[in-house]
Amino acid sequence: MSAWWALSRPPFHLTGLLPFLLGTVMAWSFPGTLRWDILLWGCAGVVLVMLSTYYAGEYWDIVEDRIAGERGKSRFSGGSGMVPGGQVKRKQVIAAAVACLLLALLVGFILTFLYGCGPLTIPFGLLGITGGFLYSARPVRWVSRGIGELWIALCYGWLPVVTAFYLQRGTIPAMVHVVTLPLAFSVFSVILLNEFPDYDADRIAGKTNLLVRFGHRSGESMFILALVSAWVSFFSIAIHYGFPVPVLVGIPFLAVSAVIIDTVMKSPWEDRKKVERLCGANILVNMGITFSLIAGFPSW
Repeated sequence: MSAWWALSRPPFHLTGLLPFLLGTVMAWSFPGTLRWDILLWGCAGVVLVMLSTYYAGEYWDIVEDRIAGERGKSRFSGGSGMVPGGQVKRKQVIAAAVACLLLALLVGFILTFLYGCGPLTIPFGLLGITGGFLYSARPVRWVSRGIGELWIALCYGWLPVVTAFYLQRGTIPAMVHVVTLPLAFSVFSVILLNEFPDYDADRIAGKTNLLVRFGHRSGESMFILALVSAWVSFFSIAIHYGFPVPVLVGIPFLAVSAVIIDTVMKSPWEDRKKVERLCGANILVNMGITFSLIAGFPSW
């Protein structure tokens, strides 16, 4: 059970569930009524897609995960280590990935045909599966095609917010798309920074993600640009709509981002513990941006 808990990465589910909650809160505040049953089914679908994604990654990334484990494990990258370590059989992991994928589709059918959530419900689910399961799965393997990080930005930034709003209201106003920008930029910075601890392992295994393709210096620039863009879009949205609450809640997370950027500019990649702390802090920033929007949206 502990091995499967590690494989499932429950703490990381917040990166998908918080944006989904943001979309739900936006739908509720437009104004409207909140359908708790739809919210719960939707959260179940999000978790199932994420589980399918994580399990597929454990199955297909076994070579680089083994190398990363030998060079020094990070809590935020390199997989759980359960498959290379033999705690869980590889065939069991891919079976679990497919099972979660099918259950996610079942949730989509339930929401569409039993709750009448609209014709885009299943396509949204299929889009999440396409970006998540195929992120690591061969032969598609988005992560090695140089666009895996963009899929992450789409599926953890735009998709859960838009889907949650659509499930509750049946429409998607332009404002909903705009609000997803800081989330997309932020989660892009998360996945990019998480690639730094595994750079050597990924390069040796032929996992040609953006960092492997462009190297540390360009990776640092892309990371800083993404994180700065997240905050620029965040404050632009808040100022444009005249809503001070997200700004006030977001200031502490902005301060953390400034420290992260300052540290990244010093290229601390040889200090694995420091890099691990950076990755953890950056995930906190990502969740903080989403939480700030959630906290402020009822007052908008």
